[in-house]
Amino acid sequence: MEQIRTYFEKIAKLSDTDWQFFLSKLKKQEFKKKAVVLKAGTVENYLSFIENGIVRLCIPAEFDDLTFGFAHAGAFVSAYDSFLTQTPSVYHIETVTETVLWRINYADLQLVYENTAIGNTIGRGAAEALFLEKSKRELSLLNDTAEQRYLNLFAEKPHLFQQIPLKFIASYIGITPQALSRIRRRIS
Repeated sequence: MEQIRTYFEKIAKLSDTDWQFFLSKLKKQEFKKKAVVLKAGTVENYLSFIENGIVRLCIPAEFDDLTFGFAHAGAFVSAYDSFLTQTPSVYHIETVTETVLWRINYADLQLVYENTAIGNTIGRGAAEALFLEKSKRELSLLNDTAEQRYLNLFAEKPHLFQQIPLKFIASYIGITPQALSRIRRRIS
């Protein structure tokens, strides 16, 4: 849990009172590899901090899911659009590895906002991080070639390549597994 406090204190200093209140609202959950954390069609009720593990965000499909996001230890994850609107999500959140999440539900987060001096700053920090990751990916899909997206992902998060199946990486960068194999052969 100290990872969470360290994350937030990059944004602003937390008083011990605010931290204890926030901490009292967190619930630890452990998930096995390939567990569905959120199923499409259900409302996202949690903002989660990943203590350990990797998750992917994917749109379910009959044959191959479309992976559009990854999150790993030290980051927040949520079907944030569903969380904010409290409407059903159109995508799954699924673990890629065994994963430990610290989760706060929607109602408790509202209490943190109302009852702590730092709550709104904490919420804004988590929201901004999720937004920046989403914007970065969208711009990359519009501006970069598939090879550039692969190289950028490899440069920024090389540890993911040891734990994430290549078919998920191919889907994430917007190509088929066969096209990813050709790119990997070409740059080797």
